[in-house]
Amino acid sequence: MSKLGFIGLGIMGSPMAEHLINGGHEVFLNTRSGVPKQLINAGGIACGTAQEVAQQADFIFLMVPDTPHVESVLFGDTGIAAGLSAGKTVIDMSSISPIATKEFGAKIEALGCHYMDAPVSGGEVGAKAASLSIMIGSSEATFNNVKPFLELMGKNINRVGEIGDGQTCKVANQIIVALNLQAVSEALVFASKAGADPEKVRQALLGGFASSKILEVHGERMVKRTFDPGFRIELHQKDLNLALESAKSLGLSMPNTAVTQQMFSSCVANGGSGWDHSAIIRATEIMSNHKIA
Repeated sequence: MSKLGFIGLGIMGSPMAEHLINGGHEVFLNTRSGVPKQLINAGGIACGTAQEVAQQADFIFLMVPDTPHVESVLFGDTGIAAGLSAGKTVIDMSSISPIATKEFGAKIEALGCHYMDAPVSGGEVGAKAASLSIMIGSSEATFNNVKPFLELMGKNINRVGEIGDGQTCKVANQIIVALNLQAVSEALVFASKAGADPEKVRQALLGGFASSKILEVHGERMVKRTFDPGFRIELHQKDLNLALESAKSLGLSMPNTAVTQQMFSSCVANGGSGWDHSAIIRATEIMSNHKIA
């Protein structure tokens, strides 16, 4: 049994933490809104602050929304850094800035501790099923030490490189997912406007080169109009902001990413910040003056 900590117990973090508890580990928990009762019933231990989690655990996991949240949890007055002692390991599974990640890692390692960025892909479904893809940025030694815990939460676990490289990989992932979402939304609106049944078109496309996980899962959500959040538009919008900011710093042109970001912005302007990102089809429908039937 290892002493683990988990901070950030939302849609993703709560099932991920529960897998660690069910793996037989002692898991110390903290979140702004209060530790869910189901995690306490499963054997988790509630802590009042991130500092307390860091004092109790040897491996501390984070799963919070954005770069400022990670910085606050790490370096706030009652943050993780205040509770660390030499040799402990911090694993950030949030999706945040690769540049900031390198800075955070350097600060934690200066305390004699280890740092890993380990953003995930797979959404709420993957978190609940322990089938997440996990993209790692860390030293090889840190990766080997943490991997047994990651295997309780995910299936496709890859060390991409050093600190920050995991976040770079996640940004690339989010670019591909966003553009695929927009492509599926346009295809379904096109099919519907042309008089075809969008669900039958979707089923047919799943048998060819156009098939994708997005078409399978999110295409179905688009057709059935089930936009309860598995991954909120405001979070994917944040990820594309990271992509475009990074592209600017690298001198890259990413026009399709920029356009897709505007589609997310249109959804937000229409009250959809909390919709599932498959609801990007609503922006396509508004522009086309056609709702799929």
